[in-house]
Amino acid sequence: MHVNASCTTFVFQSIECRDVDAMRQSVLVASLLLAPALALAAPTGKGARLAEQFRRADADGNGVLSRDEAAKAAPLLARQFQAIDANGDGRINPEEIRAFRRAERIERRAKRHLRDAKGGSKFEYYFARADADGDGALSRAEAVLGLPRVAKKFGRIDRDGDGSVTWQEIQAWLALRRAARPGKGD
Repeated sequence: MHVNASCTTFVFQSIECRDVDAMRQSVLVASLLLAPALALAAPTGKGARLAEQFRRADADGNGVLSRDEAAKAAPLLARQFQAIDANGDGRINPEEIRAFRRAERIERRAKRHLRDAKGGSKFEYYFARADADGDGALSRAEAVLGLPRVAKKFGRIDRDGDGSVTWQEIQAWLALRRAARPGKGD
Protein backbone atom coordinates (compact mmCIF):
# COMPACT_ATOMS: atom_id res chain seq x y z
CA MET A 1 0.00 0.00 0.00
CA HIS A 2 1.38 3.39 -0.97
CA VAL A 3 0.93 6.37 1.40
CA ASN A 4 1.63 9.85 0.08
CA ALA A 5 4.23 11.84 2.04
CA SER A 6 1.73 14.64 2.78
CA CYS A 7 -0.45 12.13 4.54
CA THR A 8 2.24 10.70 6.83
CA THR A 9 0.61 12.21 9.91
CA PHE A 10 -2.20 9.72 9.50
CA VAL A 11 -1.19 6.21 10.31
CA PHE A 12 -4.07 4.57 8.50
CA GLN A 13 -2.60 2.51 5.69
CA SER A 14 -5.93 1.89 4.01
CA ILE A 15 -6.88 5.55 3.78
CA GLU A 16 -5.63 7.58 0.89
CA CYS A 17 -5.19 11.37 0.99
CA ARG A 18 -8.51 12.10 -0.66
CA ASP A 19 -10.28 10.03 2.03
CA VAL A 20 -8.46 11.98 4.75
CA ASP A 21 -9.45 15.28 3.13
CA ALA A 22 -13.07 14.13 2.95
CA MET A 23 -12.89 13.11 6.61
CA ARG A 24 -11.48 16.54 7.54
CA GLN A 25 -14.31 18.24 5.66
CA SER A 26 -16.89 16.09 7.43
CA VAL A 27 -15.40 16.93 10.82
CA LEU A 28 -15.33 20.63 9.93
CA VAL A 29 -18.95 20.61 8.79
CA ALA A 30 -20.04 18.70 11.90
CA SER A 31 -18.14 21.16 14.11
CA LEU A 32 -19.76 24.14 12.43
CA LEU A 33 -23.20 22.60 12.82
CA LEU A 34 -22.72 21.60 16.46
CA ALA A 35 -21.02 24.77 17.70
CA PRO A 36 -24.22 26.87 18.02
CA ALA A 37 -26.04 24.04 19.79
CA LEU A 38 -23.18 23.59 22.24
CA ALA A 39 -23.04 27.33 22.84
CA LEU A 40 -26.76 27.40 23.65
CA ALA A 41 -26.46 24.41 25.97
CA ALA A 42 -23.55 25.89 27.91
CA PRO A 43 -24.49 27.97 30.94
CA THR A 44 -23.94 31.69 30.51
CA GLY A 45 -23.67 34.67 32.81
CA LYS A 46 -24.40 33.96 36.44
CA GLY A 47 -25.21 30.30 35.65
CA ALA A 48 -21.77 29.80 34.10
CA ARG A 49 -20.11 31.43 37.09
CA LEU A 50 -22.02 29.24 39.53
CA ALA A 51 -21.26 26.11 37.48
CA GLU A 52 -17.55 26.98 37.54
CA GLN A 53 -17.64 27.61 41.30
CA PHE A 54 -19.34 24.25 41.80
CA ARG A 55 -16.77 22.49 39.60
CA ARG A 56 -13.90 24.02 41.59
CA ALA A 57 -15.50 23.11 44.92
CA ASP A 58 -16.06 19.50 43.78
CA ALA A 59 -12.55 18.35 44.72
CA ASP A 60 -13.05 14.69 43.84
CA GLY A 61 -14.93 15.47 40.60
CA ASN A 62 -17.88 13.17 41.32
CA GLY A 63 -20.54 15.79 40.50
CA VAL A 64 -21.72 16.28 44.10
CA LEU A 65 -20.40 18.24 47.05
CA SER A 66 -19.83 16.61 50.39
CA ARG A 67 -20.18 18.67 53.55
CA ASP A 68 -16.35 18.88 53.77
CA GLU A 69 -15.98 20.05 50.17
CA ALA A 70 -18.62 22.71 50.72
CA ALA A 71 -16.99 23.87 53.96
CA LYS A 72 -13.58 24.20 52.29
CA ALA A 73 -14.56 25.84 49.00
CA ALA A 74 -18.13 27.17 49.30
CA PRO A 75 -18.81 28.56 52.78
CA LEU A 76 -22.22 30.01 51.83
CA LEU A 77 -23.39 26.59 50.69
CA ALA A 78 -21.86 25.00 53.78
CA ARG A 79 -23.92 27.26 56.08
CA GLN A 80 -27.14 26.15 54.40
CA PHE A 81 -26.03 22.60 53.60
CA GLN A 82 -28.78 20.82 55.50
CA ALA A 83 -31.52 22.98 53.95
CA ILE A 84 -30.09 22.47 50.43
CA ASP A 85 -29.65 18.68 50.79
CA ALA A 86 -33.24 17.88 49.86
CA ASN A 87 -32.87 14.10 49.86
CA GLY A 88 -30.76 14.01 53.04
CA ASP A 89 -27.96 11.90 51.54
CA GLY A 90 -25.19 14.13 52.94
CA ARG A 91 -24.26 15.42 49.47
CA ILE A 92 -25.60 18.29 47.40
CA ASN A 93 -25.81 18.36 43.64
CA PRO A 94 -26.47 21.24 41.23
CA GLU A 95 -30.17 20.35 40.93
CA GLU A 96 -30.63 20.61 44.71
CA ILE A 97 -28.84 23.96 44.75
CA ARG A 98 -31.04 25.29 41.91
CA ALA A 99 -34.21 24.07 43.66
CA PHE A 100 -33.11 25.68 46.92
CA ARG A 101 -32.36 29.01 45.22
CA ARG A 102 -35.66 28.88 43.34
CA ALA A 103 -37.52 28.32 46.63
CA GLU A 104 -35.64 31.25 48.18
CA ARG A 105 -36.67 33.52 45.28
CA ILE A 106 -40.30 32.46 45.67
CA GLU A 107 -40.14 33.12 49.41
CA ARG A 108 -38.62 36.59 48.86
CA ARG A 109 -41.27 37.41 46.25
CA ALA A 110 -44.03 36.29 48.62
CA LYS A 111 -42.63 38.41 51.45
CA ARG A 112 -42.31 41.40 49.13
CA HIS A 113 -45.89 40.89 47.97
CA LEU A 114 -47.07 40.78 51.58
CA ARG A 115 -45.06 43.86 52.47
CA ASP A 116 -46.36 45.76 49.42
CA ALA A 117 -49.98 44.87 50.10
CA LYS A 118 -51.35 47.46 52.49
CA GLY A 119 -52.74 45.61 55.45
CA GLY A 120 -51.84 42.33 53.76
CA SER A 121 -53.17 39.24 55.43
CA LYS A 122 -51.36 36.03 56.17
CA PHE A 123 -53.46 34.41 53.47
CA GLU A 124 -52.11 36.88 50.88
CA TYR A 125 -48.64 35.86 51.93
CA TYR A 126 -49.47 32.16 51.56
CA PHE A 127 -51.15 32.82 48.20
CA ALA A 128 -48.04 34.64 46.91
CA ARG A 129 -45.79 31.88 48.19
CA ALA A 130 -47.91 29.20 46.51
CA ASP A 131 -47.83 31.12 43.20
CA ALA A 132 -44.56 29.52 42.11
CA ASP A 133 -44.44 31.08 38.65
CA GLY A 134 -45.45 34.54 39.91
CA ASP A 135 -48.25 35.02 37.36
CA GLY A 136 -50.79 36.14 39.99
CA ALA A 137 -52.88 32.99 39.69
CA LEU A 138 -52.65 29.49 41.08
CA SER A 139 -52.77 26.49 38.80
CA ARG A 140 -54.27 23.35 40.29
CA ALA A 141 -50.74 21.96 40.80
CA GLU A 142 -49.60 25.12 42.60
CA ALA A 143 -52.69 24.97 44.81
CA VAL A 144 -52.09 21.31 45.66
CA LEU A 145 -48.51 22.05 46.70
CA GLY A 146 -48.98 25.44 48.37
CA LEU A 147 -52.61 25.70 49.49
CA PRO A 148 -54.11 22.21 49.79
CA ARG A 149 -57.38 23.48 51.30
CA VAL A 150 -57.89 25.72 48.26
CA ALA A 151 -57.00 22.78 46.02
CA LYS A 152 -59.86 20.72 47.53
CA LYS A 153 -62.34 23.43 46.50
CA PHE A 154 -60.52 24.44 43.31
CA GLY A 155 -63.41 23.66 40.94
CA ARG A 156 -65.86 25.75 42.99
CA ILE A 157 -63.47 28.69 43.38
CA ASP A 158 -62.45 28.77 39.69
CA ARG A 159 -65.64 30.52 38.56
CA ASP A 160 -64.51 31.21 34.98
CA GLY A 161 -63.25 27.64 34.51
CA ASP A 162 -59.89 28.70 33.07
CA GLY A 163 -57.92 26.21 35.16
CA SER A 164 -56.42 28.84 37.46
CA VAL A 165 -57.56 30.61 40.58
CA THR A 166 -56.79 34.30 41.08
CA TRP A 167 -56.72 36.20 44.33
CA GLN A 168 -59.92 37.98 43.24
CA GLU A 169 -61.70 34.64 42.62
CA ILE A 170 -60.75 33.46 46.08
CA GLN A 171 -61.98 36.73 47.62
CA ALA A 172 -65.28 36.49 45.71
CA TRP A 173 -65.75 32.85 46.77
CA LEU A 174 -65.05 33.74 50.41
CA ALA A 175 -67.52 36.66 50.23
CA LEU A 176 -70.21 34.32 48.87
CA ARG A 177 -69.53 31.85 51.66
CA ARG A 178 -69.75 34.59 54.30
CA ALA A 179 -73.00 35.87 52.79
CA ALA A 180 -74.49 32.37 52.80
CA ARG A 181 -73.93 31.93 56.55
CA PRO A 182 -77.07 32.32 58.65
CA GLY A 183 -77.31 35.82 60.12
CA LYS A 184 -74.29 37.10 58.17
CA GLY A 185 -75.89 37.98 54.83
CA ASP A 186 -77.71 41.14 55.91
